[in-house]
Amino acid sequence: MKDNVTRAARRDRSTLATLGDLWPYIWPAGRADLKQRAIMALVLLVAAKLVTILVPYLFKWATDALTDPARFLQGVPAVLLMVAGPVAIVAGYNIGRISMAVFQQIRDALFAKVGQHAVRVLANQTFVHMHGLSLRFHLERRTGGLSRIIERGTKGIETVVRYTILSTIPTIIEFALVAVVVAVHFDWTYLVVLGVTVTVYLWFTFWMSERRIAIRRRMNESDTDANSKAIDSLLNFETVKYFGNEAMEAGRFDQSMERYEKAATQTWVSLAWLNSGQTIIFSLGMTACMILSAMAVLDGRQTIGDFVMINALLVQLYVPLNFIGMVYREIKQSLVDIEMMFDLLDRDPEVRDHPDATELHVDGGEIRFDDVRFQYDPNRPILKGISFVVPAGRTVAIVGPSGAGKSTISRILYRFYDISGGSVTIDGQDIRNVTQKSLRAAIGMVPQDTVLFNDTIRYNIRYGRIDASDHEIEEAARLAQIAPFIESLPEGFQTPVGERGLKLSGGEKQRVAIARTILKSPPLLILDEATSALDTHTEKEIQSALKGVSRDRTTIVIAHRLSTIIDAHEILVMEKGEIVERGTHRALLRRKGVYAGMWNRQREAEAAAERLRRTVEADAEGYLATPKPV
Repeated sequence: MKDNVTRAARRDRSTLATLGDLWPYIWPAGRADLKQRAIMALVLLVAAKLVTILVPYLFKWATDALTDPARFLQGVPAVLLMVAGPVAIVAGYNIGRISMAVFQQIRDALFAKVGQHAVRVLANQTFVHMHGLSLRFHLERRTGGLSRIIERGTKGIETVVRYTILSTIPTIIEFALVAVVVAVHFDWTYLVVLGVTVTVYLWFTFWMSERRIAIRRRMNESDTDANSKAIDSLLNFETVKYFGNEAMEAGRFDQSMERYEKAATQTWVSLAWLNSGQTIIFSLGMTACMILSAMAVLDGRQTIGDFVMINALLVQLYVPLNFIGMVYREIKQSLVDIEMMFDLLDRDPEVRDHPDATELHVDGGEIRFDDVRFQYDPNRPILKGISFVVPAGRTVAIVGPSGAGKSTISRILYRFYDISGGSVTIDGQDIRNVTQKSLRAAIGMVPQDTVLFNDTIRYNIRYGRIDASDHEIEEAARLAQIAPFIESLPEGFQTPVGERGLKLSGGEKQRVAIARTILKSPPLLILDEATSALDTHTEKEIQSALKGVSRDRTTIVIAHRLSTIIDAHEILVMEKGEIVERGTHRALLRRKGVYAGMWNRQREAEAAAERLRRTVEADAEGYLATPKPV
């Protein structure tokens, strides 16, 4: 936490603080090749600026050689006269301009790998950090807005790295060289005018840019909001169609875009004012210097070449100065873009490995909950002193109404959340004292709501164990009783499943999830209403596969259909975060309590559904058998 606070404080202090954060990525330890590129880019940067200062001199000499040859011969260095005449000086002037451009392009090409490496490493750190954050954060996040923040932040990092190193530093060097030339070749009056001009120019640029930052923030917020709504609406495409709410979704999206439009318009208007002010300030300074030079030419103290030279120096200085104004704007705007990404990086994971955490070693696989208490919100307890044991290799089922805390138990076992009281152990090892990676590697999960990656069926099954062979994947599919369906598809295991697996039915997705868990082959298994998406016929087919998977594995079954857990070694009945009954299926029925009531209601519902089905079939047969009038 201390490191996060320090980084936030540095970021708020200045742009230099952000560059301090970025410097280890620009000058990465252990990457001599990138350091060599950075050094070569710096050498070319200095060479380009030296040529930049030489070019106005060549322009002056060429002008003097053509307008006043006698005076030109007196003012030109002897070495230059030995190798070049007026025409050669003109050629040298253009060669210098070409060299400036070539050096700059080579410098950019050399530094590209350095900058892109920094972007890649930082983007990857953000991605890894996102996976390290707690389940609570991901349940509260907005996918579209989060992706936009990361996208803008990554681009912002690239802008800060590139513009600071390749634009700000060269401009500072060039201004220093120009100041030296003006002081030596002209006099202090020009230097004062130049200094005042640049100072006022930079002050105005920074002042206007700071005012534009608030507008940029509003534009980013509107853009994030619009993108979040668009992604959310598209992910729920079918729901939108079910209720015919396309117009409402378009209206919500347009409201966000209207705010974005207003902020974006203000951004462009303020940019126009900024550019106009910069041009006026620098033009006034240039006019003053040129008037001073023109008066000196009329007095015979300077040549036409000197007049041309001061103009060329200021024109060349204006380009990077104008650029540094844009660079400052871009850097400040990029800092706005990346500050939200930095906020993500500053957010601490809710669940962390203990500094002395060890690897989980599963011998038998006994799971023990001892007086476990947990709440998502301090005012709303979910589990109220839960205690139970799942012996090694046995199956315990958990049933109860919605909101009783059934699925919370699986999330706690996976350590998506840390409990507020009691303990959870596996073979006597408190799960808070083992690494999260080893804990989750030992547990297999078939969730109630299966979401697949937008890839092939083979990829989604292989996700259970990424080093599995094709034969092992196909065997897992066979055990999950989905192999015949996959083989009937034109592309077989290479069939794309679509976004979130929407090209497959609920039952097909569930069986892919079961195959994935079979492939993982964990010692501990959680079935969170694993057959909830299946029809009765398919459910019976899957049950045999699930029994095979759970055989000799410690298994927790969270069930809605009680018919699926009658063979469990123990059944826990939960209500309002407490275990109100426990026992085998037969023992609980004999007790005639909560479980028996749930069982009877489900049997009655199933019987009613069966009677309805038979009635519909009989009516259909009768209708078909009735003679129709011709």
